Amino acid sequence: MGAKRNAVLELREVERYGTESYGDADYVSIYGLRPAEWYARGVRVLGRTAVECTRDSLGDVIGRHVAAVMRQVSSLVVDLFAGSGNTLYWLLRHLPRARGLGFEIDPMVFALTRDNLAALALPVDIRNVDYVSGLADVRVSAGQPLVVFIAPPWGEALDPTSGLDLRRTTPSVTEILDVLGREISVNPLLCVIQVYERLVPGPLAEVCTRFDWSELRIFDLNVPGEKPGILLGTRRWNP
Repeated sequence: MGAKRNAVLELREVERYGTESYGDADYVSIYGLRPAEWYARGVRVLGRTAVECTRDSLGDVIGRHVAAVMRQVSSLVVDLFAGSGNTLYWLLRHLPRARGLGFEIDPMVFALTRDNLAALALPVDIRNVDYVSGLADVRVSAGQPLVVFIAPPWGEALDPTSGLDLRRTTPSVTEILDVLGREISVNPLLCVIQVYERLVPGPLAEVCTRFDWSELRIFDLNVPGEKPGILLGTRRWNP
């Protein structure tokens, strides 16, 4: 997929990636649709999006766990690094009283995601801004809870032996939480941080100290040692 990283994929290429990498032609299922279904409806993705996106099985379980914590309270759901927008889609599917807002700085990814959401008539607001600028423009009523999904590029933060270092993502999770603390200083906040089964203990502990309540949840979706998960953390309220 390296040579096709910045190219829009044909359906056969999406299905071949799923088959060759995971033994499943439907691996890149997004927006609740198999590749053949979303492709037929005009959805298109870049090579890197096919590799990096949150597929439906993971987005669904993330949405279910967040909904269990939020208990269907009316809220604003913000995805700081929206990509395909599929995580945001699943969060809103499980939080029907919420409205969604996503930030995507990459112009190519943003343009495709905007068009994909429009093709499927999905009510998600995606903006072509970085997360700092995007948060500065967020306006919510007093007391309204915010759910913030945090999944910055991992880059060199993921070591095959020690695991994921939350201080080495781009930007670091600790830096993102500092920005959130400045921009969202009054409203109840639930942070949903995408993580990996193996985590470097020190950075994980440092992140957890920034919350009033936190919980780590690992999902049984991949082989042992490679399972995805989320770190949930709240500020100004306890579940």
